[in-house]
Amino acid sequence: MRLWSIHPCYLDAAGLVALWRESLLAQKVLQGNTRGYRNHPQLIRFQQVSRPEAAIAAYLTGVWDEANRRGYRFDKTRIGPKRFHHLIPVKQGQLEYELCWLAHKLQTRCPDQYQVLLQVEQIEPHPLFTPVPGGIEAWERRVL
Repeated sequence: MRLWSIHPCYLDAAGLVALWRESLLAQKVLQGNTRGYRNHPQLIRFQQVSRPEAAIAAYLTGVWDEANRRGYRFDKTRIGPKRFHHLIPVKQGQLEYELCWLAHKLQTRCPDQYQVLLQVEQIEPHPLFTPVPGGIEAWERRVL
């Protein structure tokens, strides 16, 4: 499961579809509707807020918005109730790490999107997050 902190606009088509599926799975986990993935580190930041289910719904809305902008037809009715009007902090180092990791993945999977990532100067976070100073988040399982 990968719930990107970076804006979904950086993802290629396969990455955006995967993010949608994984975010829906995360929603089920946070709603208590599945037995697996309950202790997955990607869920920690959602579990730490006062209303985890609302936070993941807000996250899914951000993913849906990007998919809709691209003309994809993701089913918005699958998003749970969303009255979460706060921003979750994410460390700047986490955003940099994720952009680097995504670039590594896209180098062979989607060279055109890889070239776009190489031009990014200011990393935009997912709309649910606000950047704060710092390195990689403690919950991150590093692969690079």
